[in-house]
Order: sequence, then C-alpha cells, then structure tokens
Amino acid sequence: MTIQNRKKIHIFDTTLRDGEQAPGASLTPEQKIMLAGKLAELGVDVMEPGFPVSSPGDFAAVQEISRQIRNVEICGFARAVRGDIDAAVKATQDAERRRIHLFISSSDIHLRHQLRKSRGEVVATAREMTAYARQFCDTVEFTAMDAARTGIDDLIEMVEAVIEEGATIINLPDTVGYALPQEYGEMFRRVRLGARGGDKVSYSAHCHNDLGLAVANSLAAIAGGATQIEVTVNGIGERTGNCALEELAMALETRGEALNAASGLALNKLYETSRLVSETMHFPVAYNKPVIGRNAFQHESGIHQDGLLKDRSTYEIMDPERLGIPRSMIVLGKHSGRHALKDRAAQYGITLEPAELEKVYELFKAAADRQKTVSDEELLELVKQTTGHQGQEV
Repeated sequence: MTIQNRKKIHIFDTTLRDGEQAPGASLTPEQKIMLAGKLAELGVDVMEPGFPVSSPGDFAAVQEISRQIRNVEICGFARAVRGDIDAAVKATQDAERRRIHLFISSSDIHLRHQLRKSRGEVVATAREMTAYARQFCDTVEFTAMDAARTGIDDLIEMVEAVIEEGATIINLPDTVGYALPQEYGEMFRRVRLGARGGDKVSYSAHCHNDLGLAVANSLAAIAGGATQIEVTVNGIGERTGNCALEELAMALETRGEALNAASGLALNKLYETSRLVSETMHFPVAYNKPVIGRNAFQHESGIHQDGLLKDRSTYEIMDPERLGIPRSMIVLGKHSGRHALKDRAAQYGITLEPAELEKVYELFKAAADRQKTVSDEELLELVKQTTGHQGQEV
C-alpha cells in the first residue's frame, strides 16, 4: 500500500502546554513563540501552546502564537469551566484555524477523591460546558480525563453526552500511564462502536509514559480507530512525560505499511527541533533515547561495526541523515574491531597493511581499555607512532 493510501494521523503537539508542565521546564512567552515557529516548520497539524487561564504570560503567548502561526490549527486548553473556556476563546480568536479543548475527569478514582462529585453531576457539567464552547468554535475537542481507568459504560455515557452537545473530537487519555496496549486499543474500539454518534466524530489519544508504554499505547489507539495522537518533543511532560513526537513519527515512518498509517511531518527537522526544545527547557536528552539520543545511531560493538561497514541495513532500521542527524556514528571503543579501525584510518587517507593494522590495533585496545573510547585524533596519533603514516584532513 502506498503512503498516499494510508490513514493520515494528525499530530497534536502539546510540548508548550503539557510538556511545559514538567517541573523545571517553564518557558517565557518569547521562548514559546520561538518554539512554536519551529513546531510549525516540523509540520505538526495542531498546536496547544499553553493554558490561557493559568497566567497572564500563558494567555499572551497563546494569543501571539495564534496571530503569528499559520497553516497550523491552534488549540485553546480549558477545564470544563466557563472562565477557562472564555480565556481560551479570547486567546485564540485571531488564529487562522482554531479549536477549543476542554476536559473533565471521568474515572471513579478522580470523581471520588478529586472532584468529590457524583457521576451525574460531572456528566451534566461535561454536557453544559461542551455546549457552551460549541457556541464559539466549530471544532471542540473533549477530553475524558483518566479515561483508561474509567468503566467502559461510564465512559460511553460521558462521550455520548458531549457528542450530543457538539463535540467533534473525543480524546481518551491514559492520564497516569496505566493502560496496557491491548486494553487501550480495545477501549477505543468499544467507545467508537458503542456510543451513540460515536462513528460521527474523530478520536484522539493522549498517553503518559509512567510504565514506558506511551508510544506503544498510541499505536494501539491508532489500531483502535484514533486518527490523532497527542505528543511532545523528546517526550517531555508531567512525571515521566508523554508520547514522544520523534518516536511516534519514526514508528509511523519505519512501520507505516504494517500500521497502515502515516504522518505529514518533515522528518529532517526532528533532530533540530529536539535539540532546540532540550536547550530551551534545560532538559537533557538521555544518551540512549530512541531516535534522537546520542547513542541512537552510534555503534561500538565490533560485530555491529563490521556489518554496518558492509551494509547499513544490517544494524540500522532508520537513516539518521533523513532526520538531520550527523553521520559520524561509529564510536571507536574497546569493543571495536579491526574493520572499524581500518575504515576510520582510510577516511583520513591512510591505508593500513595487515601487519600495520595488527600493531595499531594492539595499541588501540590498550588505550580503549584505559579510557573507554578513542577519538579520531588519538587514533591518528597511534597510527603515526606505529607506522609513520600522517593522516589527511577530512
């Protein structure tokens, strides 16, 4: 099946709202506006720039982003409260395209311990506030918070109520990262098929990563009928974060045929955007982070290096250059083999004969045991000491 025939997955980016809720990740309005421009270049379909009612700074950032950013739908986030909705409506009023996104809890745990209201009261509020938001905006997204821990009949009751009042997108989040993929995908199927009007609206997934399942659950949601996934760059967000934009993007790119799904993201902007978010929010990216971590395309094992030098597909399922990542990925360390040394020397114009290679390799292994990795400069010095060959500048 061609990419054009695959299901389009709309990428809803909440880096500037849920991502900023990560402790220590606060952004100034100016930083939000700058990052919003990069997210637009990346090609996200929907952007949630903040929580307008939460502070004057957030309101100003959402308002200015709504005025500046085109070709991206701007989302105003709100609790199911009139004041929140009013702020979201006002902040996004200048957007080329906009939506109002309101939420209220749906699980017994949240109703009993947080809201301290009956289910009837909460469903009535969800109904009333959805109708209120629909007066101002044709696109209304409703989130049943903690949907993954809500009884299916209770969830369907709430979803039916808001669909009747004009909600056009239903978000069923795994708010605390509790669901297993098979459970989460099945929830979407049951709501979509079981709720009155459920086949007339779109579905969105918003997954947290407490058990490391945010991306897996998002893919399960797609299989269950979701056409929008809510993500953050680098997976930043509350607690252990959200579904990582770059991981979802490359899952769709690499396994799109099996998933029958595709995004419209500019993949060559992934690495650049990741670095910018990390630097701006002062959140370092783990070395072993999938897709954009330092080690994601680095190889030290001699067996792996040998395979990669013969054909990249032996140990790489993605092309780092397509993501804007530099290609110097083989790391010379104590697990490296002779093939990697010979290849690296050749990159500097040095051809090592078998006997020379053995001498260099012996010194290299001793150095690598002492210091874990050996830089190109250090390798060239070893070659010079051993053989007299002088490397050329690359």
